[in-house]
Amino acid sequence: MSFGARVLKTGIAVTLALYVSMLLGIDQSPVGAAIAAIFAMQPSIYRSWRYFLDQLQSTTLGAIVALVGGMIFSNEPIAVGAACILVISICLKLNMGDTIGLTLVTVVSIMEASGDWNYALNRFLLTLVGIICASVINVTVSPPKPKIQFVMQIRSVFDRMSLLLRTSISDEIKESVFRDEKNDLEGQIKSLVDKYRLFEEETQKLRRAKFSTTRQMVVYKLMLSSLQKGYAVLDAVDRHYFQSERTEKTDEYFDNHLEKLIKFHEHVLLKFEDKLKPNDHEGEEIVRTNVEFMESAIERIDFDREGMLRLSIVAAAMYDYGYQLERLNRLADHILDSEETKDNSDGLSAWLKK
Repeated sequence: MSFGARVLKTGIAVTLALYVSMLLGIDQSPVGAAIAAIFAMQPSIYRSWRYFLDQLQSTTLGAIVALVGGMIFSNEPIAVGAACILVISICLKLNMGDTIGLTLVTVVSIMEASGDWNYALNRFLLTLVGIICASVINVTVSPPKPKIQFVMQIRSVFDRMSLLLRTSISDEIKESVFRDEKNDLEGQIKSLVDKYRLFEEETQKLRRAKFSTTRQMVVYKLMLSSLQKGYAVLDAVDRHYFQSERTEKTDEYFDNHLEKLIKFHEHVLLKFEDKLKPNDHEGEEIVRTNVEFMESAIERIDFDREGMLRLSIVAAAMYDYGYQLERLNRLADHILDSEETKDNSDGLSAWLKK
């Protein structure tokens, strides 16, 4: 994990939780509040709110189970383990799996005190203080903005992917560098998927989605899907292309079409950055060349059956990549036309980030 706002906010939340616990004069070590604050720091405002509600329920449940268990069985190790199993089962049944860790800390602490009422109440208050402090800090100090982070990260991920695609079939890049870059690219795409899910949750759960917001979500989903299809091409080349027999003309044919797809992808992203005008001709051209490529790619392959199947997989991945790009391009042209009709001076790039 790199140093960022969430790391800093976690430290602030822990500090605040410790101070608040001492100010309230709770007769117990404030460490419990600090632990709760660490668990409660979430990557989005919606998840902070959802975590607060779920943790409140699961902690209350865990405290009751631990209190009853401690009063009946004292702090016997077997009883503590049985109480943990019971609490885990109930949390999973109620779809509150994310809260299990902190809830179990509360259960073990209360049972260790043999079900003492005063201890259980203080422990519950400490947990509540930590959760509230983390939630307040998360909302007020540099609140998470997964949407803006997603838009900014799209370009950097594409730049890395385009470099790998342009040098994959031509075999210009060192194999060790290719492996490292490919693994990093996979991690970045997974990060984009997580960010997309975060602001999708916020859009659907925290407010009613307007038409413009819904249209933004479609754009983001297609952007993400296009990158995933591009990575699928990269993976197909890595797994199958060089394991089959080829001629120099075959290499040139595949490489030239892949270059056209990458260039088209870059142009589509530039449209979303308000740097290119709508261009229906380019989209129609890529559709035509993509179909021609798929039809003639197999005809150029006259080697053994295994080699033909391997190159067919690569060709199919490239066709799918081009098809996804054409969909994204049509959406970009449609939105650009709409923005020009409205004479919106803010531009499409600002619209995507707002």
